[in-house]
Amino acid sequence: MHNFESDIADRILKVEEDKFKGLALEIFEFQLANNPVYAQWSKIFYGIDERTVKNVKLLDQLPFLPIAQFKTHTISCFSNHELIFSSSGTTQQGFSSKHHIHKASDYQNSYLNGFKLAMQDRTFDVLMALLPSYLDRSDSGLINMVKGFLDEQICGISEGAFYNQNIDQFLIDLYNHTATGKQVLIVGVTFALLQLTEMLKKPLTNVNILETGGMKGRGKELTRDELHQILSTRLGVDPIWSEYGMTELTSQAYSLSGGRFLTPPWMKILIQDPSDPKNFMPIGKTGRICVIDLFNYHSCSFISTDDLGKLHPDGSFEVLGRLDYSDIRGCNLMIQ
Repeated sequence: MHNFESDIADRILKVEEDKFKGLALEIFEFQLANNPVYAQWSKIFYGIDERTVKNVKLLDQLPFLPIAQFKTHTISCFSNHELIFSSSGTTQQGFSSKHHIHKASDYQNSYLNGFKLAMQDRTFDVLMALLPSYLDRSDSGLINMVKGFLDEQICGISEGAFYNQNIDQFLIDLYNHTATGKQVLIVGVTFALLQLTEMLKKPLTNVNILETGGMKGRGKELTRDELHQILSTRLGVDPIWSEYGMTELTSQAYSLSGGRFLTPPWMKILIQDPSDPKNFMPIGKTGRICVIDLFNYHSCSFISTDDLGKLHPDGSFEVLGRLDYSDIRGCNLMIQ
């Protein structure tokens, strides 16, 4: 394991398209040997174990672990963890997802480099984080990431602040920044951005908005198109940007136009047939979003989400909604 650990983060960060499959299969073999939950899932539902692992040669032959397993099991290849993130939502049974991250530097490497790639040459003066409820939690990956953006002054950011329930102060600061011509990046959760639309007195200038999802039961769930239409119309900002990330992932994808997300080189999306997890859909067809996140080498790099989406020929993907069920038949066979 020591040799694998020594340079894996650097190899992931520098992976190129023609090397992605080889590195993914290497990580798969490592996780099959070191992650008991993933090994059990692979054996029970795919018939794959350490004796047959070499038979897996293609990405669509990989076993994808249902994301719900993060709610009931510790998904990890290691016994020590520098970070443990928890989801803000809970299941009906009262469980929240937990992601055990072996090295904090892996998370930082992923979110900093992924954001730089997504933003390309864009720069900002101020970052304003509108993240009520998240700020009350010390185990939020989103808070950790945005704090890292500020600490590292990413993309030219030289100042910024977090705002919890103090929306009035947020508006005062926002108007002061934009009045002096500063370029502002607002990172906000859905329900807080919708609250902002009700309080804003005039359209915004010199502002970009990155929404990170999250109604958290505070009103009607909206499709991303509906949300962006409301935000653009009321705030005067177009386009609205989006981040696709979750507690169970180390990496994020971003959409800066047209609702299509692009992944960093170490992340790839496959679309699974919801009724047959061993079958994957062609480009343009809707199905379950499966994520390969190589920076999840410490936990599980191959995750089957509860989101519906489709791929496009250019490699981008859309998120079209949620599956109307989240429990895969047979999950109760896993050891508790």
